[in-house]
Amino acid sequence: MTTKQKLLYFCSVPLFVLLLWLSDLQCVWKALFGIPCLGCGMTRAYMALFRLDLAGAFRSHFMFWSVPLLFWFVWKDGKVFRDRRINLGVLIAIGAGFLIRWVLMLV
Repeated sequence: MTTKQKLLYFCSVPLFVLLLWLSDLQCVWKALFGIPCLGCGMTRAYMALFRLDLAGAFRSHFMFWSVPLLFWFVWKDGKVFRDRRINLGVLIAIGAGFLIRWVLMLV
């Protein structure tokens, strides 16, 4: 991925989320399938974070902290740490965190 493509990606994702939030459109996944998606609550988490309500952000979606890290992984082409196993381990841990949060929401 070129630097221009990465910048376009980094700018388009927040704009897309902002448009969804301003349009008051609920989760598309939940509207289609009737169950929450892995990221349901992420917008509420960031809105709480922007109000400096860290506890509220964790209550809304406790994996909110991982999104900047994932953006960093995209920017660095998946090579944030020198050891490939550490990069893979961090990504697996983030994925597991999202899955655990999703299962807890479904229960």
